[in-house]
Amino acid sequence: METERANLHAATVYAAASGRLEHAMSIPAAMHLFLYAGGHWDQELALHQIALAAARQAGDRPGQARALLLLSGLQLITNDRAAAVAAKQQALVLFRDLGDRPGQATALNGLAYMHRVSGDYRSAAACCQQALELYRRLGYRRGQASTLNELGVMQQETGDYQAAAATQQQALELARDTGDLYCQSGALQQLSAVQRLTGDYRAAAANLAQAQAVDRELGDRYEQALFLTELGALQRLTGDYRTAIASQQQALEALCDRRDPAAQGLAHNELGLAQQETGDYAGAAASHQQALRLLREAGEPHGQAQVLNSLGELASRTSATGQAREHHSQALAIARQIGAPLQEARALEGIGHSHLHGTNPSLATAHLQQALAIYQRIGSPGARRVQETLSRHLLPPTPMQPAHH
Repeated sequence: METERANLHAATVYAAASGRLEHAMSIPAAMHLFLYAGGHWDQELALHQIALAAARQAGDRPGQARALLLLSGLQLITNDRAAAVAAKQQALVLFRDLGDRPGQATALNGLAYMHRVSGDYRSAAACCQQALELYRRLGYRRGQASTLNELGVMQQETGDYQAAAATQQQALELARDTGDLYCQSGALQQLSAVQRLTGDYRAAAANLAQAQAVDRELGDRYEQALFLTELGALQRLTGDYRTAIASQQQALEALCDRRDPAAQGLAHNELGLAQQETGDYAGAAASHQQALRLLREAGEPHGQAQVLNSLGELASRTSATGQAREHHSQALAIARQIGAPLQEARALEGIGHSHLHGTNPSLATAHLQQALAIYQRIGSPGARRVQETLSRHLLPPTPMQPAHH
């Protein structure tokens, strides 16, 4: 098909111009998987726009809905998120008017992802629940697995780690039952992430090993990049800093041919965190700044809060106290606005540290105690670190509250 790609594009343009509307709609749909897998996203975007216009001209409402779904996916990949959300919402309205429940569920699942990455967790949860209900009524287990995977990521970002682990486990079981390798990989990686965030590094490594086996079977460079980013994060936390740097560099290399600023931004941030641990502060600063630029481009506030906290931690290491406080304060504002408790706690901890040796130690105590309460509530190992800081610098030792796993 590669040799005929330009000819098929020309045929689509000709069909639309000459009134052969059915061909103008069918050729882009037939080329979708080939163009998507080959990374020809700009061409596919143009073709789906032609298909949508043809469907509207023909008065073909099911065709319009299908074209809008495909168009939305391409707009998301090419980083036009506002247009992607609008197209997906238009598709949902059409599917509802047509009584097309599978189409509704697909549109809702896509909207859930878009709402989550923009920090609108309430809307994301509502779309997930509606999609799940439709998929369950239809008996479509593969769709249930995909939606559960998305719901689990949202639960993780909002600090409900126990629910996130249970949700990803359900997604994994359904994905295995239906043979959905992509969803298996996603569920295993996200389950590992939850275990990493709660300090269960052995379980996290075991799930990543399973994800790696699935990714090898898939042979998808993008999935391999996501795996390497998660692997590098775990390697960093277990003290293998040089290997963590190598993993993030491999992830970024694999992402070169994919326009995904969010994934690239998170890999750059993790690379910077590992560089901090090796004392390469200049390299870390460059990595974090690149991460922040990419995540702002992607319009992803959760990732921005992560990077701002990382920049604050870097500034603290280099004794730039005022700069550290400024970065953490920016992260705190974002985290509170979207409801991301881990990033809120990291910001409060960083601000508390910035006041430790200042003229008003009560500010350090107040911020660190707020951070401690959040860490304990969500079951983060950060609770022990903050308790030790408080005991060493500010307060007499107090018993640790049990973390909720």
